[in-house]
Order: sequence, then C-alpha cells, then structure tokens
Amino acid sequence: MSGRAVPAVEARGVGVTLGGRRVLADVTLSAAPGQWLAVIGPNGAGKSTLLRAVAGLVPREGEVLVEGTAVDDLRPRRRARLIAYAPQSPALPPDMTVYDYALLGRTPYIAYLGSESARDREVTRSVLERLDLDGFASRPLGHLSGGERQRVVLARALVQQAPVLLLDEPTTALDLGHQQQVLELVDRLRLADDLTVVTTLHDLSLAAQYADALVLLAAGRAVAAGPPARVLAEPLLTEHFGARVRVEPGPEGRPVVHLVRPSVASMAEEA
Repeated sequence: MSGRAVPAVEARGVGVTLGGRRVLADVTLSAAPGQWLAVIGPNGAGKSTLLRAVAGLVPREGEVLVEGTAVDDLRPRRRARLIAYAPQSPALPPDMTVYDYALLGRTPYIAYLGSESARDREVTRSVLERLDLDGFASRPLGHLSGGERQRVVLARALVQQAPVLLLDEPTTALDLGHQQQVLELVDRLRLADDLTVVTTLHDLSLAAQYADALVLLAAGRAVAAGPPARVLAEPLLTEHFGARVRVEPGPEGRPVVHLVRPSVASMAEEA
C-alpha cells in the first residue's frame, strides 16, 4: 500500500452538455480532506456548472467520488449527507423565516412524510448560533441584508453536516467588509469541523488568500491546477483572461493580482 490519503472529493473526466452546447469537457479535480480548493476562470468558463455537476444537479459524463465512493452509486439522500451545495443566487422565499429555511438542510435526515426530530432542531439552532444568526431566527428572509442572506444560505448548507461543502461565488454582490466576513467565517468553520471546501471565486486575489489550491478553467477545460503561486502566473492569466496583470507576493507569500492599465503609447501601437 502506498499510504496515500484518499481525496475527500474527486472529479474524473467530467463533461457537461447543456442545450446542445459543450460546457465542460474532461475536467478533473481533487481536494484533500480539510482542504480549500477554489475554481477560478473567466466568465463563461463553466465554473458554476462544474460545481453543479459535482453536486449531481446537472447530467454529466465522468465520475465524482467522495472519500473514495462513487456518488452515482448512492441514493440522493445519502449523497446529500456527503455533499452540501450553496448556489450563487438561490431562490429565497421572502416570507419564510431564517430558522425554517436553515432547517431545510436537515431534509436528508428526515423520513419521507415525517417531521423534524429534536436532533434536527438542535443542529439547526446550533448552526444559526455559530453564524450569529440566532437573533434572526424568526425574521422573514425578505427582511435581510445581502450579507445576512449569504450567511443564511451558508447556514442551510452547514445544517446538512456534510463533509464536503460546495460554495458557488459566496461573496457575490457583497461589499469588501462582508466579503471578508463570509470568507473568514467559512475558513473558521472549515478548520473547526474539518470540512473540505470547494468554491468558485471570481476575485483572483481573494482566491489566493484563502484557498490552499486552485483550478483554472477556460472554455470548459481545466488548464492549470496547483498552489496559488503556480496557477496565478502572469502568462496564464494574460492568455486566459485577456487582461494585463502584475502578480506580486502578498501576505504569507500568497500572490496578489493587480490589473495594469495600458499606457497611452501602447494603446496607440495596438490600434
């Protein structure tokens, strides 16, 4: 035996076709237990579709494994106990309370036609407390700010108590302060509960600051993978994002990506 640790989540040769268009082709990724993996790439690269494919929400080719088990061999309720997914823009019923929405995360544990148990209620209350949402438990979702809504979506996913957490753009539409709060919260929960986190993030510097590893998607294919310093290389970013960038070492040596405005002279030469 090699002694190599089994990945917490692994995708092998994932392909997705939607509406006759090839969105993903032969994508492979792997995240170790307790690791934070960020999927980056330009708009339309297939990042959100990749997370939905791993979560089993769109038809796909290829294989997805959690802790070495092929999820296609599992019933949906069992799969939901292994993978929790928080979409980028979920439908939040405005009249539903924060508590009732979070409690939906216990669905995989509640018998068909049954009702929640004392354990389900305890887990839900505990998660809301950890996310500083216990004071909002009875508040309708339609009365929340953007940052509060993001925390509620995260709460529902955490209430599932799955070892793998998929987050699609968890900082979308948030200001800088709330972006930092959400990402710090995810990181604290990851470390405390030994979660494996896979996120899509459009902000490359944020991805580098929080993730242990990156996967760069472009035109539906994984074109680079590895530590942030390797993936966030200026030639790769210039080629796949079509942007002028400068990459510098930031906190703890993690890369920071700066946009570089072209000079008037260079713009004239290109024209």
